[in-house]
Amino acid sequence: MMIAKQSIKFLVVLFTLTASFAVFANGGDQENHHAEGNQIDTPEEIKGYIEHHLKDSHDFHFYTDNATGSHVSFPLPVIVWTSEGLRTFMSSEFHHDDAGHVVVEKDGVHLTKIHSKIYELEAGAHEVEFDDHHHAINAHRVLDFSITKSVFGMLLAALLMILGFGALARGYKNGKTIPTGIGRVLEPLVIYVRDEIAKPNIGEKKYRKFMGFLLTVFFFIWILNLLGLTPLGFNVTGQIAVTVCLAIFTMLIYMFSGSKDFWAHTLWMPGVPVILRPVLAVIELVGFVLIKPFSLLVRLFANMTAGHFVVMSLIALMITMKEAFGPTVSTGMSLVLALFISVIEILVAFLQAFIFTMLSSLFIGMAVEEHEHH
Repeated sequence: MMIAKQSIKFLVVLFTLTASFAVFANGGDQENHHAEGNQIDTPEEIKGYIEHHLKDSHDFHFYTDNATGSHVSFPLPVIVWTSEGLRTFMSSEFHHDDAGHVVVEKDGVHLTKIHSKIYELEAGAHEVEFDDHHHAINAHRVLDFSITKSVFGMLLAALLMILGFGALARGYKNGKTIPTGIGRVLEPLVIYVRDEIAKPNIGEKKYRKFMGFLLTVFFFIWILNLLGLTPLGFNVTGQIAVTVCLAIFTMLIYMFSGSKDFWAHTLWMPGVPVILRPVLAVIELVGFVLIKPFSLLVRLFANMTAGHFVVMSLIALMITMKEAFGPTVSTGMSLVLALFISVIEILVAFLQAFIFTMLSSLFIGMAVEEHEHH
């Protein structure tokens, strides 16, 4: 437990120090930079800012000083595979440009960032050329293995889970019947997942086999959802790629764990006319392979994205309603409503983790269920 506390303190101090000193100058006349005094105050600019927050990015952007044109941010490693091989550097070299104006040269390879995607310029090109639809015509996408904001969030959530459950496991190993520290929070949740989710849906005989996955997915989603409520600006579970991967893991588990009865009832359903069995088999397979995973990924993605969008929209009321109600009333209204929704979001963070885990266990239980034969 002492090791876990020291590790967490070290990470907090390291992050704070790095973020405090990572101040990068504005890169001149780049389109995505705000000139002196150019605040985000129109509906179009607010909408664009919210959309930018909901997307993944290659750095943490905390604050922009419009008076000096400087950005307070936390850069992350850029790792890309180009036509000339692997290239690595820090995202600060793009100077917060996202319009393809800043070109980074690494060992003969010219790279730029356009709409949060990294492109490699063609040989001999030193600036990006665009067509009428603002698509790059002399650059192509590269394989991006960068540690983006979402990847950093997942690594942080994984580290917190390792530290927390490591401390809980050491307590059990040392013979403690009553957990201490973070274990007092984790143990009731572990028991809840076991008794209220796994056992009722999978059954007393087979639930243990899937407890590792169910606990992992529950705490992983829950922690990521809570991180999304911090000023760091995480929106990991609001990234469709993340929810797709989680849903695919669930699908693979129940598909490969299916019993003989499950596959017999799916592919050749008994008790119905033979002519209908092939049709029903196709419907059942589509349900298990596409519809059920799709319901998992869309529910989590849509709810978390909507929550972030609503909170930021309510915060923006202090700007959009300033002329109608004045700065004091609009700011007070914005803060009260945003605080109210943020409190609800704390419940939603747990609820979405619970729903995803509950449905995963339900689908697994349907696959491993043994039918009685008479």
